[in-house]
Amino acid sequence: MKRYRQSVAVFAALVVFFAFIGPVCGQDTERININKASAAELAKLQEVGPKYAVRIIEYRQKYGHFKLTEHLMEVPGIGPRTYDRIKDQIIAQ
Repeated sequence: MKRYRQSVAVFAALVVFFAFIGPVCGQDTERININKASAAELAKLQEVGPKYAVRIIEYRQKYGHFKLTEHLMEVPGIGPRTYDRIKDQIIAQ
């Protein structure tokens, strides 16, 4: 019975440890600032590519900086599906 309690305690400790450390390890440390990034940097985003990177820059030049990352969906060709795929990779500062 004592060994069972020890095993449960160790298991619980590991669960708590990985619950906190998992999200930290899985995060990308650097996001792309959609207000300052070059076309080459924007093209690295999943689902964006060079064509949409140019559109993002043209939109930014015409209307100014993005206040929220969600405003990226106002760029022609970037809809909710594309935004959902890149939202964790971008910031608007």
